[in-house]
Amino acid sequence: MKLKLTSLLLILSILLSACGNLTQFLPGDSVIVSIAYGSEKKEWLEPLTAEFNAAQNKTAEGKTIQIEITPIGSIESVRGIMDGSLQPTVWSPASSVYIPVANAEWRKTHGDDLVTGAPKDLVLSPVVIAMWRPMAQALGWPEKALGWQDVAELATSAEGWSAYGHPEWGKFQFGHTHPAYSNSGIVSIIAEAYAGAGKQRGLTEADLQDAATRDFMTAVEKSVIHYGTSTGFFAERMFERGPSYLSAAVLYENLIVAQESKRLSGQSSQIPVVAIYPKEGTFWSNHPYAVLNAPWVTEEQREAAGIFESYLLAAPQQLRALEYGFRPADPAIALSAPLDSQHGVDISQPKTVLEVPQAAVIEKIQTLWQQTKKPVDLVVVMDVSGSMRGDRITTARASLLEFVKKLDDRARLQIILSSSEVSTLTPLSELGEKRQQVLDSVSGIFELGDTRLYDATLTAYQELSANGNPEHIRAIVVLSDGEDTASAATLDEINAQIAQFSGEGGNAIKVFTIGFGDNADTEVLKSIAEPTGGKQYDSSPENIQKIYDEIATFF
Repeated sequence: MKLKLTSLLLILSILLSACGNLTQFLPGDSVIVSIAYGSEKKEWLEPLTAEFNAAQNKTAEGKTIQIEITPIGSIESVRGIMDGSLQPTVWSPASSVYIPVANAEWRKTHGDDLVTGAPKDLVLSPVVIAMWRPMAQALGWPEKALGWQDVAELATSAEGWSAYGHPEWGKFQFGHTHPAYSNSGIVSIIAEAYAGAGKQRGLTEADLQDAATRDFMTAVEKSVIHYGTSTGFFAERMFERGPSYLSAAVLYENLIVAQESKRLSGQSSQIPVVAIYPKEGTFWSNHPYAVLNAPWVTEEQREAAGIFESYLLAAPQQLRALEYGFRPADPAIALSAPLDSQHGVDISQPKTVLEVPQAAVIEKIQTLWQQTKKPVDLVVVMDVSGSMRGDRITTARASLLEFVKKLDDRARLQIILSSSEVSTLTPLSELGEKRQQVLDSVSGIFELGDTRLYDATLTAYQELSANGNPEHIRAIVVLSDGEDTASAATLDEINAQIAQFSGEGGNAIKVFTIGFGDNADTEVLKSIAEPTGGKQYDSSPENIQKIYDEIATFF
């Protein structure tokens, strides 16, 4: 027995010599640092994280540091931290703008700030209005400074681009992300409020009660084609679909650099896009690195997080940020290509940086936006045929109830049921006055009969086209397994109807399809949704609410 133990120790000694330090593979000899970060810096952060982990960096006690990163919406991550479903060591949102709100919310239950002190910035990128260069030039750029006032005037102009000699461009079509989910969305409405109040700092709750501020925000929001959960999503849609879809959108400077790099290298055939730095002022997307003051963060995690922070802020890693259109956080690093006019940006901007308001003011701005944002006309098509029996109809019914509860009172809602017949459960009208009636009606839905998915979808499209307000966001949500057994209409007829309104660009009706069941015909559902600028989703009881949440960010 003694011989066997001696042999085992000898083998272990040889392995330790050969491998350098085998303890990194043993439980308790590593420290994990989880980071929830704004996805805008994904292309920069992902390879650096992999390289850092491969280098097996150690803490002072010799433990191997393992970094785990999760891209997530800046404000969505706050919700997860507050309800405990997300417990990162480090929070790195797109900007510091929402930190005061996060701290105020955290203090209610913990008596202290979630983020203490002033976190260091990782990389920088100004929040800008991305606009196609010919459109910017029609407004007087680059000789004339442009901003939110120009957006408001275009949004409320009956002539649209005709007033600037370009009737072929139609109406001005604008976009920014949903402020309840995305940093660029909250920054957009704060900047709108400042512009409406004619201020650059010191915004107060009294300013938000002024009719001029309210009217200005209403004017800007009037031109919005839809909202969204991700700044990157808006960039993709704008650069993929072109000027007919969006005239301009609130993005980050680095996303414009990335697009222009693709165009200049021949990877994109779009016309040039430029960054407009609002003359009234803007904010920095400064990507703070905040080690959370939370009970789940240990001292050794703080130490390890600090080591990774130092690595990211070192000159070699900061220089690599330039490749992705970011400005390094280190001011000693000179800005160079691709941060130049050839890539649509101006490194002498922004001239004016707005002051981050107090948390109470930010919350009031969000309330004001809810009152001034563009309303939605929404038609829900629900497959209640026999093929939806069992868990499918149960999940569809329960999830629709929750979705209806989340819609605001100004939303105009219609629900169409599809089985052997196509019937209207509730007509297109404001939800506020009929919410309980709708909830009661949805609760009584059950499955029966054949499937007339195509007929019901075509009916929804035709009725929304005829009865929907073109000044509203118009959308259709289809809940189905994708099967059709009894329709008179065909899939080609639906696609022809969609094509008929494609000339409306970003203002066209958006269709979102949610597939129920493992055997859902996703190809059919995709062919209905994607040409409209909408999206197809595969649902399960576990993810259905997240799907509805994402759809709700469009309006």
